[in-house]
Amino acid sequence: MDSDKSELRWGVAQRLEFIEFRLFWEGRVNRSDLMEQFGLSVNQASADLNRYIGFAPDNMVYDKSARTYVRGPDYAAQFLKPDASRYLAQLRSLADGIMDSDDTWIAELPSYDAAPTPARGVNPVTLRSVVGAIRRSEAIEVKYQSLSRPEPSWRWIAPHAIGFDGFRWHTRAFCQADEVFKDFLLSRILATRGVEASDVTDAADADWQEHVTLEIGPHPELSEHQKKVIALDYGMRGGKAKIKVGSGLIEFHSQ
Repeated sequence: MDSDKSELRWGVAQRLEFIEFRLFWEGRVNRSDLMEQFGLSVNQASADLNRYIGFAPDNMVYDKSARTYVRGPDYAAQFLKPDASRYLAQLRSLADGIMDSDDTWIAELPSYDAAPTPARGVNPVTLRSVVGAIRRSEAIEVKYQSLSRPEPSWRWIAPHAIGFDGFRWHTRAFCQADEVFKDFLLSRILATRGVEASDVTDAADADWQEHVTLEIGPHPELSEHQKKVIALDYGMRGGKAKIKVGSGLIEFHSQ
């Protein structure tokens, strides 16, 4: 069975994963779902459903009254690892306007709302320049607005990575003026111009290379029932959760 899966073309494998996604989250799937999502013919959609049944005959059964396949009582995922984070991330992306409803595999969106993430104003051309510099090991000249200065100024930086602190996107770079590694907010890079070769690598950035493990747990003054709820909220084991992060993400040193 595993060898048969490995021989599937990417497009076919994706459609079988889609079938499984709909079965798990929606409880049903039919030919029209495949036809609408992938632009298939009736015959091709039927062939994909039959192919899926060949791999997982117990995962769906045909409901004649509803004229659709429904999730079987012995459903066991074969192509997809059900992931609550992925499902919720799609809802969040829809709320933020990053994803269109046509781009998600969710058929019937539940009623939902989310506080939108504030737009940080990262210019796509700026991002392209920074990513290109990282890829080609280059230094770039940027016009940067620092909070320590009233006016923006031009400076040379050699970026080697991009980081996200949960709210803002940064680039980790060597500042040639101050001769230290710093974090520069992408939204504060107002323009770029010069480019030159650079021999700076992330290996020289000690703060970026260092990782620390944060350990969190319920407040000791909570009741035992409250502690259990908190532990469930954060996926704790033994009353604790460990989060490994780069030391550079704990406290950014942006100017």
